[in-house]
Amino acid sequence: MLKIEDGIIIGILNMDEFAAGSSTETSYYGPTQNPAAMGRIPGGSSGGCAAAIAAEMCDISIGSDTGGSIRNPASHCGVVGFKPTYGAVSRQGLLDLSMSLDQIGPLANDVSGIAVALNTIAKYDETECTTLDWEKPDFTEVLKDTSLEGMKIAVCSEFIDVTDDEINKTVNKAIQKLVDAGAELVEVSFDYIDLCLPTYYLINYVEFFSATRKYDGREYGSRIEEVCGEEVLRRIKIGSHIAEAEFSGKYYKQALKARSVIRGEITSMLENVDLIVGPTVPKLPHEIGTELEPMEMYAYDILTVIANLAGIPAASIPAGEVEGIPVGLQIQAKPLDDLKIIKAMSVFENTQ
Repeated sequence: MLKIEDGIIIGILNMDEFAAGSSTETSYYGPTQNPAAMGRIPGGSSGGCAAAIAAEMCDISIGSDTGGSIRNPASHCGVVGFKPTYGAVSRQGLLDLSMSLDQIGPLANDVSGIAVALNTIAKYDETECTTLDWEKPDFTEVLKDTSLEGMKIAVCSEFIDVTDDEINKTVNKAIQKLVDAGAELVEVSFDYIDLCLPTYYLINYVEFFSATRKYDGREYGSRIEEVCGEEVLRRIKIGSHIAEAEFSGKYYKQALKARSVIRGEITSMLENVDLIVGPTVPKLPHEIGTELEPMEMYAYDILTVIANLAGIPAASIPAGEVEGIPVGLQIQAKPLDDLKIIKAMSVFENTQ
């Protein structure tokens, strides 16, 4: 689709191996530097996509987002990243990490790049079973907007509670700009924040294990278990364990039920508001090479996995800096309300 619209493809970017990571340190080719905070991770798994934008190597990059893999690196690298509504963009050609969560989306240095990219890639694809046949808006129509009058935005105290104080201060200043532009600010609550990461990773493990069964050495050269990195192997082994008959009912099916509960709660939160705003990532990116336990690494995703579990659109736009390191403002909306996020980001950008 990009080539059809005269997009010029200039390269392939680095990422966590099989998208299994939040730092781009698990890449087969080694870690990616963060151009906006040298020596620190760019985030992941689409870390190369965000780094290329931050380094002004390209205008638009295309990443995948399973639990924050576009928004996380966008936040860390100080660029704009957008995860569309699940099904708004075809996943044809994508190598699945978790088929019920994965979504393709753009990154850019400004909102206009995101809008142009979405106009190009958000289309119904009859060859891809998850795509939606919907009345896609013109995402560029709101790029000059400067007012959010009539729009209601919500903050969630539970999102604030799990985020470092300095990040919250920076994000709160960004939210105030939306209020100054006319948005009404309200507060909502989310009772299932502690349920999100275990639900996400249980589903992720099992679906990743299933997706990797085609890499059995007969067509691609080697069995994936024999050549993959530590994080990929960890997810395959745990997914295999959970997928066994005696565990699937206890864990995976319960995770699917938990996802329904989370989706219902997010739907309720969005019922009377247009957008939910808050931090994208709860902590600053660590220095490349820092030894972290798996759960410490997974904690980067606590605020981004929610949108994937609920199937809603979400984006990250630069909110400011903490200690010279970029921090992102995350904006989430109802399914197929992607244009409202573009509008809010445009107003934010136009009133800087």
